[in-house]
Amino acid sequence: MKNCLKKLNFKGLFLLAITLVVSCNKDESPEIKETQTFDLAQLKASDESESISEEIINIGEDVYATDEILSTTKNFYTSDYLPDCATVTTVVTGASKLKTIDFGEGCELPNGNLLSGIIKLSYLMDMEMDKKTLSLSLDNFTFNGVSVAGSATVQRMRSNENGNPQSDALANFTGEWPDGNSASFTGNRTREWIEGYGSGFWGDNVFLITGKGTYIGKLNNVFIKETISPLRRELSCRFLVSGILEISRNDATASLDFGDGSCDAKAVLTYPDGETEEIFLRRFKN
Repeated sequence: MKNCLKKLNFKGLFLLAITLVVSCNKDESPEIKETQTFDLAQLKASDESESISEEIINIGEDVYATDEILSTTKNFYTSDYLPDCATVTTVVTGASKLKTIDFGEGCELPNGNLLSGIIKLSYLMDMEMDKKTLSLSLDNFTFNGVSVAGSATVQRMRSNENGNPQSDALANFTGEWPDGNSASFTGNRTREWIEGYGSGFWGDNVFLITGKGTYIGKLNNVFIKETISPLRRELSCRFLVSGILEISRNDATASLDFGDGSCDAKAVLTYPDGETEEIFLRRFKN
């Protein structure tokens, strides 16, 4: 039975990536344990938590970048990432701006994600500053049916050593899925905007993401994800298309490889014992 406990705690927990708790009681048979291990709802919820956080911050940065480009280039510019169903309003108070991004009761982004509710974004009005702090918060917000609460602070640099915009974000979000499952995410991530900045066309925007996050699932199970190969996010795809995450729980470590650049929900999971398996992530398969 000690072997059963070890195999399930390592392989099963890392298949679920961050949020699934696995039990292996003395009177359970191996067949029952294996069935309990593969809880696809929890697997999808765990992977989605990071996607939700990234999309929220991306929207805030897109709105800010539109303001920055318009203010610094003095040329007409508009981003087509936010659809017509999203309404952006601006309130100026002293030296600060508050942007309210309202998705109403349901608004679909170009990549297919369905949002509702409000993202609030605030920052200083001085657009000539090389570095700027963006603050984001949520009001009655949902992401593909997941109720999301929380906030993020983004330290944004107009031009890094490569000449690209870069942001360092500290995010703290919680989500509740339609089936009642919940998870929380706290993480630091750095995102470099390597392609598409200033083009006005959302489909050519590409980012490289690095960082580390802590995920807490039901029953307070704690998992750590850290980037060991930069994650490539192409805005035209709702999934990460490449890069590798290292996933840790206690002294056990697995890795998740997002692939060769194809836009799909597949990834390859490598367990602590070296065994690999291709899995589908989130609630989508294409």
